[in-house]
Amino acid sequence: MNRHNVLTYIFMLITGLLYAAPTAAMESIQPLLAELTRPNTMALETTGSSALAPFGNQNSAGHEAVAAPSAIFSLEELRASGEDESELELPDTDLPISDIPLTLNSKVEYFLSYFQTSGKVPFSKWLSRSTRYIPMMKDILKREGMPEDLVYVAMIESGFQMHAKSWANAVGPWQFISETGRRYDLRIDQWIDERKNPVKATTAAALYLKELYGMFKGDWYLATAGYNAGENKILRAISMYNTNDFWEISRGSYLKPETKEYVPKLLAAAIIAKDPARYGFTDIAYLTPIEYDTVSIPSRTNLDLAAKLSGTTYEVLKELNPDLRHWCTPPNYPDYLLKIPKGSKQQFEAEYIKVPEDQRFTDRILYSRYQVRKRDSLKSVARRFKTTPATLAEINGLNTKSRIAGKTLIVPVKQTVDFSHEGRVAKSTSAKGEYAKYYTIKSGDTLTSLSKRFNVSTKLLSAWNNLKTKIALKPGRRIIIAKFTEINGEMIPATSKS
Repeated sequence: MNRHNVLTYIFMLITGLLYAAPTAAMESIQPLLAELTRPNTMALETTGSSALAPFGNQNSAGHEAVAAPSAIFSLEELRASGEDESELELPDTDLPISDIPLTLNSKVEYFLSYFQTSGKVPFSKWLSRSTRYIPMMKDILKREGMPEDLVYVAMIESGFQMHAKSWANAVGPWQFISETGRRYDLRIDQWIDERKNPVKATTAAALYLKELYGMFKGDWYLATAGYNAGENKILRAISMYNTNDFWEISRGSYLKPETKEYVPKLLAAAIIAKDPARYGFTDIAYLTPIEYDTVSIPSRTNLDLAAKLSGTTYEVLKELNPDLRHWCTPPNYPDYLLKIPKGSKQQFEAEYIKVPEDQRFTDRILYSRYQVRKRDSLKSVARRFKTTPATLAEINGLNTKSRIAGKTLIVPVKQTVDFSHEGRVAKSTSAKGEYAKYYTIKSGDTLTSLSKRFNVSTKLLSAWNNLKTKIALKPGRRIIIAKFTEINGEMIPATSKS
């Protein structure tokens, strides 16, 4: 029997059954009839799956089968499809009150999730230390006319660790590199590093952020991105993408991932830190706020003596004064303000005045490490560091005949502070409220090209940087290419053309 005859036979058989079957069975037979009469349908499948499987769909107990869903999808797929979601109410996240603008988007949500999962342990430590420094830092920011919630910049920069140091040698709670730190009057030398001083570093950060805020026309996202990457990097990104929208700029490839993630990371940290319990941080051992008195130290003084006079320990004074790098207050720093435990100022001042000035400080030798070169000997190294071979051998557990090739030796270093470079320098004679924007010279730059690029006259460039218009600019030199004056909290550019 050929295929045509088989189909005809089956069709006639089913037609006969329809006349004899009850009406209730009609609905069950119709799918099969439709399948058989559909064009190009194979009547007899030779594969393992039956073409008759949809027929009936009744279970053995005789109950009607549960209808299968027409389609399955995830919530993400539903959102992506753009279909009506009126019946799907997803919970909204109420953002906390803040004096910097908070935003919730996929990038911020990523860090909200990260801080609650993989990053929960370090973030818990940040929260624990935050209560020690946030009250003081907020007071300084408020005093400088800055939003108090900028304290969370310090949170993501360092986790409020005073001794934090990055791969780029940025130091302290606000992670200043030395050049930027010195620009804001922070002293950095072998005796003291004021980038670790929470009061001075916070003041410097407030001034820098104020300058950035004015430079980027009141946009805190661009300002904080500039704090991370440098103002020139963000200015170039704005020019490259022709937009002042940080989120739009961050879609491009110009900014490093670190800078693209900086703003959403800051926003996520602020959102959680303002309501930790809501995000699962319920068992934080918060530290008490730092409290201290300050006393003016007229000349170099040993910290162990100061600790004894204030009724505390050397370790406590080192913790209260993380900017001090050694055992004493720094040279060339008249009236250094030493922090001592709160309530001990009167006792300290009464006892300190009784100690003769020549008994307040004991000199000690400072040491460093030296990697021995191929042709070095104990004698040549000793000569270089103005000591004796016997002294070097004793310090390093050697004898005078020991081979030192490939070793790292502990060697004495000269203790000095060059007043013009390391000591306290005279404050700038610039009028209060004046700020500058800098640019690093590249090969091929000229005064004329810089004048056109930054819309500033060659005369002003020369005056601001003490240049002569005919000399070549040395690549790597950092020069001022714009000046701003603060007026009523707004940074107004100085006249650029002459």
